[in-house]
Amino acid sequence: MNTILRKSMLSVAGLAFATGVAAGPVTAHAAPVHEAKPVAVVHTADKPDTGKLIPHGTQGAQSRIALNDEQTANAKAIIAATKKNGLPERAAVISIATSLQESKLENLGHLGDRNDHDSLGLFQQRPSSGWGTPEQITDPEYSTTAFLKGLKQVDGWQDMPLTDAAQTVQVSAYPDAYAQWEQQAADLVAQYWNS
Repeated sequence: MNTILRKSMLSVAGLAFATGVAAGPVTAHAAPVHEAKPVAVVHTADKPDTGKLIPHGTQGAQSRIALNDEQTANAKAIIAATKKNGLPERAAVISIATSLQESKLENLGHLGDRNDHDSLGLFQQRPSSGWGTPEQITDPEYSTTAFLKGLKQVDGWQDMPLTDAAQTVQVSAYPDAYAQWEQQAADLVAQYWNS
């Protein structure tokens, strides 16, 4: 019995020694464990799909102007108002193209002799035509919301060429002029929609 007990104890001791040799150096010389720190992950929002921005392709020759800070801010205000009204990117493209044609994205006050009747603001809306007061019309959010309200009343505006949708709301003497701004408007929406 004494021999059996001794062999068992030596077996256990040998196993413990073998395990210690095998595991010991690995754990003894392993790299120190450092506490993991959270890593900031930056997600860049995808730009809107060009097919949604210009579903019919551009019509005719395209115009483009360099924008100053005020004009860029007005484009951003139009985009913000479009989003606030729950409308898609295409509505912002139509709105910006309309404003580019009407005012070059400038929030115009009364232009004296050069004024077209009593037209004001980004969309050259007229108080006498029921668009709002001069103060309202020259507020970018208000004027954009008023334009979008008119756009929503146009059956099938989402599927219309830009110039047809804009003209239906604006009733301009130059109905085809809006088309020339479609590419720049789409570029602005692509750039600022998710910013």
